[in-house]
Formats: sequence, C-alpha cells, structure tokens
Amino acid sequence: MSNENDDATQLGSIGHHMSKPQQPGNPQARPAFQAPSLPTHPQEQDGDEEGTVLSTHNATPSRPTRPTVPMAQPMQAQPTQSTPTQQPLPQSQSAPVMATRQFPQTTAPSVKPAQPAMASSMMSAPQADITEFHELFAQLVGNVSQVVVGKEQPIRQCATAMIVGGHILLEDNPGTGKTQLARSLANSIDMSFKRIQFTPDLLPSDVVGVTYYDQKNGEFEYREGPIFASIVLADEINRASPKTQSALLEVMEEQKVTVDGETHAVPQPFMVIATQNPIEQLGTYKLPEAQMDRFLIKTTIGYPSHDVSVNILKQVNVTDRASTVHAVLTGNDVLRMRAISETVRLDDAIIEYIVRLVEATRHNERIQVGSSMRGALALTRCARVWAASSNRGYVVPDDVKQLAVAVLAHRITLTAEATFAGSTPEQMIEQILNEVPSPTVGATA
Repeated sequence: MSNENDDATQLGSIGHHMSKPQQPGNPQARPAFQAPSLPTHPQEQDGDEEGTVLSTHNATPSRPTRPTVPMAQPMQAQPTQSTPTQQPLPQSQSAPVMATRQFPQTTAPSVKPAQPAMASSMMSAPQADITEFHELFAQLVGNVSQVVVGKEQPIRQCATAMIVGGHILLEDNPGTGKTQLARSLANSIDMSFKRIQFTPDLLPSDVVGVTYYDQKNGEFEYREGPIFASIVLADEINRASPKTQSALLEVMEEQKVTVDGETHAVPQPFMVIATQNPIEQLGTYKLPEAQMDRFLIKTTIGYPSHDVSVNILKQVNVTDRASTVHAVLTGNDVLRMRAISETVRLDDAIIEYIVRLVEATRHNERIQVGSSMRGALALTRCARVWAASSNRGYVVPDDVKQLAVAVLAHRITLTAEATFAGSTPEQMIEQILNEVPSPTVGATA
C-alpha cells in the first residue's frame, strides 16, 4: 500500500533532537538515536535557517499528517542541554549521520520549531591523529606541486593511492609530465625507487628477477628484479608484450613475487605507477581488463594553464625538475598515515551509497561489464583517505563523488553501441553520479 510519506525524511539540526510523542506510563521515553552534542560558534550564516536537513537527494518535504495526540498537549522540541541523562559522545564518534530513505511511521510526525541559524562548523576540532594526517598529506602534496605545477588534483590522487597501498595508472599525451609526477612523488618519500622502461623485447625475468647458478659458490641464487622497490615506475607499460605485463599481476595484487616455486615479499609500502599514452597505438599492447582492475586509480594530468606555462618557461634552465625536491616523509610515515585512515568513520548511509553506485554500473544498458567488488572496496578506502586529507574524521558524500570517476571509470566496459555513439567510461560514471541519489549530512530525530 502506498503512502504519501514514503519518501519523507526526518528534519533536524546537529545538536538538537526532535521529540517524539510520549507513551502512556513511560514519561521519560528517549528517542531511538541521539546526535552528539557539539559546540556552536558565534558566527552567523545567512542561508538554511533550519540547519542541516536530513533528506535524500532531490527529495521534497512531505506534508504532515493529522496528529494523533490530544491538541491540548502540543509537542515541544527539547533542547539537548536540558536532558539530564544525555551524555556527549566521545570525539572519535562525533561524526554526522547520513539520512537514508525511511519507512512510513504510524505515529504523528514531529513538527520542527524555528531554530537559529546553524554554525558554520559542523564538527568540533578534529582529533590529533587526523590533524597530523592532514599536515603530512599537505606537505607531500605541496612538495610534489613544486615539480608538477598547477595540478593539485592528480597529485592528491597519487598520494591517496600510495597511502591506501594501491597502484595508479597515468594515461595522457606525451610531454604532460607523467614521468615527472611519478619521480617527484618517489623523491618526496625516503624509500627505494626503481624505474622500468617497458619495451617489446622486455622479458618477465627482467621485471621480477631470475634464478641463476653461481659457479663460485656452487649453488643457485635468486637475483631480485627492479620490481623489488617501494615505488616502481613502469614507464610506457603498454609497449611490453602481454607475457611481460602478466608478470605484474601477482605482485600488484598480493605484494609478493613467486619465482621457481619460491615466494619473495616486496618492500612495504609498495606502489606501482604505470604510464601510457592514449595515442601512438602502433606496436603497443592494450592492458587486459584483469590488469586494469588491479589499478586503484586511473587519472590524467592534462596541459598546464597559460600562467603556469609562462612560469615554467621562465625556469627553462631547470632540466630535471623532479631532482630538485627532497624527501619530506619516510616509509614509516606512510604506514602510520595508512593506519590513521583506517580509523576514519564510515556511516552506513555512505556504504549504502557506494554500493548503489557500483550496482548502477552493472545494470546500465550502455555498460557491458560493470565494476567489480574490488572497485567498491577501492572507492571506500580512497574516500577515507580523502576525508582525512581534508582534516575530517568522517566521510561525506562529496568525498565519494570526487573519487568515483578516477576509481570506477577504468573498471567498466561500454557496449559497442555506446562506444560508437561517442560515450566514454568517464561520462557514464558522471551520469550515474547524477542519477543515484546521495545522502546529505545531518542528524536523525
């Protein structure tokens, strides 16, 4: 049976609770959930007089039904500070609650009284660990930005992939600074770095290493390949044969290499930065879908703006910009940042939103193969790092939206009709982001 309140959502502002009708014999009945008590700020805001509204995307406010309580006892919203039994939640749990679709209620809806304008800051001061994460992340991005000027977004994406422990694929035209970005990121962290130039005659043993017979010692020994480094630059990865490309499948997924029955672990943290050109496809081998799915993020750099190009030409004497930066972090710093990102809170509504985005790629008539579960996990992990880099201990829908294209676009395959029509995977992910409703930040009643 339908109900006009099917899509209705609860309205409330952070730090205030909507009272529910009290049941007979239980005058101190408490709401099912209480939002954390947060400090307010003296500054005023012009818009949104009722604070942050809990609703689904593009949801319209529902009309209140006739109250079932006597009119002589109107419902009053009780401020948080007047409830003696309420205790503020710990700071680590003081994240906003995401609103989702709710079922129709049989009790009378609460009427929200007029509230003062909400303070500009939704949350109290972030935790010390989140603040430390934010500062270290800013140092890393700022250091790499000295080499690749005016490209903060791809730099932040590369730093995010490193902290998560994933790999990144840089696909752009020649001369846009793909190799410079990879080398400057490696030079900004005090870890081992190796560069592999992929060519058609490159063998798998040239990547992972080889077992050889040492005549001096009279025994077989394993000689490690260039893949045994914390940061590995696979330059022009699509120019190697599929046999050589397959040598990276195990190490990119399991962080180890198996040669002649012996398994060898790679250093930690470990990251592969691969580059390729979308043009000059003669003599190249397209990466298979299985290997594309192993890349956490695929992004582009693009050409610099006019002002940035002028500044670069003024420094024409600097031939190798990546060698001008020094290390600002260590490998232990990266591992600590990874541990901090794992403490960032994920609301159930955010998890539901990520799952709906991934499922939408599987049910779209213009997408032949949708995103795998690895894509959903990658988007979740990246969103936590993105939130911590913004000095927040919780994930908001904008974190997911800013990363969805870079994380999911290379994991889908369009149909032939969509490809002939000129559609791209990036455009399809943008369309899905517009179609799937996202939760908004707020507090439940």
